[in-house]
Amino acid sequence: MTQSTTTKSNEVEILTALAKKPWFARVPTYLKLSGPGWLQGAMTLGGGSAVTSLTIGAVFGYEFLWVQPVAMVIGCIMLFALAHQTLHSQTSPFESMKKHVNAPLAWAWAIAAFASSIIWGFAHYPLSAGMLEEIIVVSSGFSVEQQQGGAARDGYLLALALLVWAGCAYTSWRYGDQVDESQSGKHSAVKIFETSIKVLSGLIVIAFAWVVISASLNGKVDWAAVMAGYIPSSLPQTSAGVTTMMAALGSAVGINMTFIYGYTLLHKKWTPDHVELSRYDIAFGLVMPYILVTSLISIAAAGAFYGSDLDIQGKLSPAQAGKMFMSAGLDEVTSRLIFAFGILGMAVGSLVMHMLCCGSAAAAMFNWKEGSLQYKLALLAPTPAVLGVFVWSTMGAYVVLPTSAICGFLLPIAYIGWASLHNNKAYLGHARPKGVKRLLFNVAMLLCIVTVLASVVYSTYVKLG
Repeated sequence: MTQSTTTKSNEVEILTALAKKPWFARVPTYLKLSGPGWLQGAMTLGGGSAVTSLTIGAVFGYEFLWVQPVAMVIGCIMLFALAHQTLHSQTSPFESMKKHVNAPLAWAWAIAAFASSIIWGFAHYPLSAGMLEEIIVVSSGFSVEQQQGGAARDGYLLALALLVWAGCAYTSWRYGDQVDESQSGKHSAVKIFETSIKVLSGLIVIAFAWVVISASLNGKVDWAAVMAGYIPSSLPQTSAGVTTMMAALGSAVGINMTFIYGYTLLHKKWTPDHVELSRYDIAFGLVMPYILVTSLISIAAAGAFYGSDLDIQGKLSPAQAGKMFMSAGLDEVTSRLIFAFGILGMAVGSLVMHMLCCGSAAAAMFNWKEGSLQYKLALLAPTPAVLGVFVWSTMGAYVVLPTSAICGFLLPIAYIGWASLHNNKAYLGHARPKGVKRLLFNVAMLLCIVTVLASVVYSTYVKLG
């Protein structure tokens, strides 16, 4: 028996003993054993979530603070279903979808996950380079733009983007080295990576909490309005507003997140005994960090920008937001340095997960073994995205809408596929939910599917109308 097998056996014994205890007594051990949910959190807390959160707060104030938590709950329910299916079947989600639902849908899902992970990298590398540049400027005063001019700055930003890429590539490659834990008795790179993501997520929350606390002390936050903002009371009436709401739905649980999640569960060698752990894992690693971070960004933006005379239009990128926070009254360290560290952490975590998604998608489509050389080379598929520092400002206008439209269309279809799998006796066997539990889960999944479909229909109606 290998050391990895012994470790997993001990883990199952721990989970069996924990099941007899109250839920609150399980939490510390569940936090220690958790992992894949935190990787999902790192993926969703990227540039899309940052920009959407800034827009929701700056343009709409506190009115739509409820949107992103609702979007996350929708995604969370479907991920619970996927975890239940993957852990009981021990089959990759791609193979399950291809065999038991529809092969073309499975291929479309994998291709969309692979392509979107590359395309969004073109936005994340310039964001990372811009935030790294901001940190260097504020902390040291060094600025290539001021000393050398625009052409030199382009090269400087590319160098910063390559530095970020090198760190992300090394991290994902090490993860790929030991994606099969049974091959090594050493402390797993998977575990090290997951622990690093937990620390990074905590630091991101602290960074934005610092920004909000500073804004609150300066009288920039209306806490009564904040509380009211979490109660749904209205819908956006303009095309721009609907676009923002759709972006919130899409950035909460994106198409590439839905693809990679099942594979991270299999990488951990989790079994049906880990189903309850997987739910706590999603709650702690994805739901809580996402709601905290997006809420904090929106609250800070609403307090600083909403209803002000600042020229918000066209300046809602994180690269400009720090300076705008400063002009709204926050000190330079909080508004530029701490904020930049938070955004950089979000972007880097997302970029690493983009690489892992490309590796798993390519391995699934071409039947490569995960951990093989082909898989690890596929991890580097987003490498051309470093050129985003030059081309994203032009390229974005041409690829954002079609990419968002395709992924937005496939997301509810993927949800329908999972709902079908959740009720498939031939697929799940005795693990298919029964009785009241099955009814409640089906109702929850149906509400998720209806909500996502309704958002697509409503956005189309508003834009056409």
